[in-house]
Amino acid sequence: MFTDSHCHLTFPDFADRMLEIRAAMVEARVDRALCICTKLEEFDEVQALAARYDNFWASVGVHPDNEDIAEPTVEGLVSLAARPKVVAIGETGLDYFQMEERKGGRSIADMEWQRDRFRVHIRAAQQTGKPLVIHTREASADTLAILKEEGEDGRAGAAGGVFHCFTETAEVARAALDLGFYISFSGILTFKKAQDLRDVAAFVPLDRMLIETDSPYLAPVPYRGKTNNPSYVPFVAKQIAELRQIPIEAIAKVTSDNFETLFAGVQS
Repeated sequence: MFTDSHCHLTFPDFADRMLEIRAAMVEARVDRALCICTKLEEFDEVQALAARYDNFWASVGVHPDNEDIAEPTVEGLVSLAARPKVVAIGETGLDYFQMEERKGGRSIADMEWQRDRFRVHIRAAQQTGKPLVIHTREASADTLAILKEEGEDGRAGAAGGVFHCFTETAEVARAALDLGFYISFSGILTFKKAQDLRDVAAFVPLDRMLIETDSPYLAPVPYRGKTNNPSYVPFVAKQIAELRQIPIEAIAKVTSDNFETLFAGVQS
């Protein structure tokens, strides 16, 4: 019924808990999950997890915030994307959040390595025909500009993809939709102070919407502050259903259908 379009099930929070997590998914009617890669060093584990279970899939990519790790190349990503159950490139994008505090006083100009890495992922996605999973945090202008520069404008040859864990403005959402991208909402949508984001979720077309947990982070109300997991994604659907004043089953169906449309090869 429900699909978690973005989770990190190989993170230490889930060590030796896979049977428990999968049982909770069954109870919550969460049928599928996309396991996201954040660095090349973890890809083998992410892909093996997807290969082990018929309702898990994997991505390959390097998170924009990760440093001192193996750098991706277009050729390397294309090769890894050919492995079984790999359906997406990412997560990738740009992250300028709290630059001075987290990046030792570096400026946005100093983040050229992030922008170069993002371009590598875009080009790999275009070569493989697999969609991008995009992370953007306080960097939406550059994210959108680079996508356009690299030909991600919805026309033939574009990879497309999803802006995951969306937290940006309505204007950014409209720009992403205009480029042919989907928008994915997480448990943040349920937070008390997230009314602006709920307003965005109220206008994004249902046929361009996904839901996710971003596990182990961002557990939705009523589990906020606890370790998130895919069985909590129905709470995101419930919030959207209330906003749109339609049954939760309708949200489950349309977001699952969208997942199948965007990520080729994930049909049950």
